[in-house]
Amino acid sequence: MRMLNNRVRELRARYGFTQSDLGKQVEVTRQTIAFIEKGEFSPSITLALKLAKALQTNVDELFWLEGDEKDEK
Repeated sequence: MRMLNNRVRELRARYGFTQSDLGKQVEVTRQTIAFIEKGEFSPSITLALKLAKALQTNVDELFWLEGDEKDEK
C-alpha cells in the first residue's frame, strides 16, 4: 500500500500558521494537523479541500501518493 505524502507542513510554515491556527481554519484539532503532516492520517476529501483552500493551493499539489512524480524530484 502506497503512503499518502503531503506538503502541509511546508505550506503551513510558508504562511506563518501554527498547527493550531490551521486546525481552527479547517475545523480540526492541532493533533489532526500533526498526524496529517507526519503521514499518520489520511484526510477525508472534504478536509483535503479545506486544507488546500487554507494553504492557497490545489489538492493535487498538496497531497500525492508515494511513488508518483513529486517523489522523483
